[in-house]
Amino acid sequence: MHLSRLSGRKTCDRVMKNGKVWKGKTMLVRWLSGRPRNQRINTLKQTVYLGTYATTKLHKSAVKRNRMRRRCREALRVAIQDSQSIPILQLLMTPRSSSLSCDFKDVQEDVQSFLSQFS
Repeated sequence: MHLSRLSGRKTCDRVMKNGKVWKGKTMLVRWLSGRPRNQRINTLKQTVYLGTYATTKLHKSAVKRNRMRRRCREALRVAIQDSQSIPILQLLMTPRSSSLSCDFKDVQEDVQSFLSQFS
């Protein structure tokens, strides 16, 4: 399984508007199944497309917001690395403020509980 970037304003807006919502302790995930409507995408790979966003409402410091994004992205990358049973997904992940102060294991548990609905 491969992790790719979900990019483009229209693509992210479509996931925000039409996507299903999953809420965890450390993150909120909006997701759609299938590939984005981008023409430059390699269709041969089994891929999860991930976009992350964290507004200034989450934390004033950009350094801390970026740390929250990186922790959520890394937890997902580790979780899907060896898995082949996950379908092709478009994910928009929003970290919560609790993801900054909690252990990385808590973030990983949140990702595992989100992915368990696809297994």
